[in-house]
Amino acid sequence: MRFLVIGGGGREHALCRALQASPLATEVICAPGNDGIALATTCVDVAVDDLDGIVSLAQERAIDIVVVGPELPLVLGLVDRLEAAGIRAFGPNRAAAQLEGSKAFMKAFCARHAIPTAGYRVFGKDEAEAALAHVAAAALPLVVKADGLAAGKGVVIAETREVAREAVETAFAGAFGEAGATLVIEEFLEGEEVSLFAICDGTTALEIGTAQDHKRAFDGDTGPNTGGMGAYSPAPVLTPALVEEVMATIIQPTLDGLAAEGVSYKGFLYAGLMLTADGPELLEYNVRFGDPECQVVLPRLATDFGQLITGAVDGMLDRMSLRWHPGHALTVVLATRGYPASSPKGSVIRGLDALAGEPDLLVFHAATRNIEGQWQAHGGRVLAVTGRGPTLEAARDRAYAAVARIDWPEGFHRSDIGWRALSR
Repeated sequence: MRFLVIGGGGREHALCRALQASPLATEVICAPGNDGIALATTCVDVAVDDLDGIVSLAQERAIDIVVVGPELPLVLGLVDRLEAAGIRAFGPNRAAAQLEGSKAFMKAFCARHAIPTAGYRVFGKDEAEAALAHVAAAALPLVVKADGLAAGKGVVIAETREVAREAVETAFAGAFGEAGATLVIEEFLEGEEVSLFAICDGTTALEIGTAQDHKRAFDGDTGPNTGGMGAYSPAPVLTPALVEEVMATIIQPTLDGLAAEGVSYKGFLYAGLMLTADGPELLEYNVRFGDPECQVVLPRLATDFGQLITGAVDGMLDRMSLRWHPGHALTVVLATRGYPASSPKGSVIRGLDALAGEPDLLVFHAATRNIEGQWQAHGGRVLAVTGRGPTLEAARDRAYAAVARIDWPEGFHRSDIGWRALSR
């Protein structure tokens, strides 16, 4: 089978690697990919939002299944376009992708189907005064969220009314473009945040791993929110009993609720959860795998990934089960200094080639270029270095030992990935 992976980051590197390990895969292509992905995968320079170009590429290369990595093409309706052209695709259609594309839609959907989530209000740009009045009266802390896609940066946890007001005014002033023209302001949930991932075929959902991400830029969970500075899997706080509860009270009701509204959900479903005193509650849905969580979940998967993707596309997950390699995985993200505010390009990264082939070590490229044999940074989050081990401590030690061998003065990373689980 020929697979086409859409995207060009660390998540897509992990997806390509997992597909290439499948006996079903005769060829894996990535669009647009990056120079790190291109070491082992054919990359074609087609942008993720070039829907016509992707459809044409899939037709020209006789692709059997297109696997969509990032959220933007899903929200734009890439899967609808592919299916209309007779091309099988793994990922939710445009109607289902609203779960991530519009936080207001997600919250209203949860209310309709009794899915546990925080209380909320929605305000449009023309309701700025009402939004500020709500901020002035509501209990603190408050969470202010841009309704649309904001690259993981459209959420502000406001401990004070001044911060909440500033978040509202900044969003309505255009900080997130159209994504911030509508805001969801919700109550703050107390507890521990964790992620659960499911693979869905429209009817059946299988849990495909748990993880905990580190969103803040700096050690001790300080600094600005980022797209993720590291992760580990599995998440010990999500016990088997809690996983079962989440699947029964959040994931399956979501599939059933969408089906009742005439929408079939096929693809990854990423539930950001808060484990509260009253049980798990849904913080947000993403309609794709997380990044960098994908880089710790898929290396643990023993089930044939190509077979699993095919089973989801063909509605066969009720006949499948998942197997896992024993042990743990932990990834450390290396980012360009200045991220997330700025990401200067062109700095040289040394030492990467010496890490190739190391046992239980994987280096996923997110934003690199190889120019005349030199690896250079070409974005914010540049690399994800994943270690595997029989314990979380062993996985952490392996990842950080590799990070120490990378010579990149213009880069930075957190030194405390995994602290929450390791401090229990």
